[in-house]
Amino acid sequence: MPETFRQAFAGTASAQKTSRGAPAYSRFVNRRAGRVLVAAAQVVRLSPNQLTLISAALTLGGVLAIALMPPSVLAAVAIVLLLLLGYAFDSADGQLARLRGGGTLAGEWLDHVVDAVKVVLLHLAVFVHLVLFSTVPWIILAVPLAYGAVASILFFTMILTEQLRRRAGIAPASSASSSPLYSIAVMPTDYGVLCLVFVLLWWDPAFLAAYTALLIANGAFLVLALVKWFGELKKV
Repeated sequence: MPETFRQAFAGTASAQKTSRGAPAYSRFVNRRAGRVLVAAAQVVRLSPNQLTLISAALTLGGVLAIALMPPSVLAAVAIVLLLLLGYAFDSADGQLARLRGGGTLAGEWLDHVVDAVKVVLLHLAVFVHLVLFSTVPWIILAVPLAYGAVASILFFTMILTEQLRRRAGIAPASSASSSPLYSIAVMPTDYGVLCLVFVLLWWDPAFLAAYTALLIANGAFLVLALVKWFGELKKV
């Protein structure tokens, strides 16, 4: 195991995924932040599962702050920092597992369970926030509920498609690289971009406009992805 942070960071280059399908924030920011965390984890001898649990704790802190903290600029900044740091640890756990020769089934299960939980709780927290601290018309409360449904369906079908591809012996979709332009084009689907939108949480009109725009973009992406994935598997 590397003895210094510099040595550990250099070693993380071999643990990176390809850029296939990765949106811009995840590709250019979050994975690089994850490399720093992996190097630190190597030095202090943390395990991938411990990184997953740290990610879960940070994300839960951000979710609770969304739901329960009165809106303010300071609260919004704290929420964004908690969510983005949680996301960086989410990238780091997989990198660390690959760096050490591949993860375990239990580790993969834990990672997916944490992701599945945060996908639902994040949007439920927005719903609670609007109920407690906003005077928006009741119909607006449907927006976080719809976003939660879209995000949960997208996550489940993405994981299911990946598993069925493996069963059928289809090469993983991540076996090639995507262009930077593609990564920018699919930025609305990036969890990191969603996290950044919470910096507007102190100002309802701006936050709801950005949040609703992301919902629409993710809904459109989900429809296109479902059609593509069904057509792909139908050929098997």
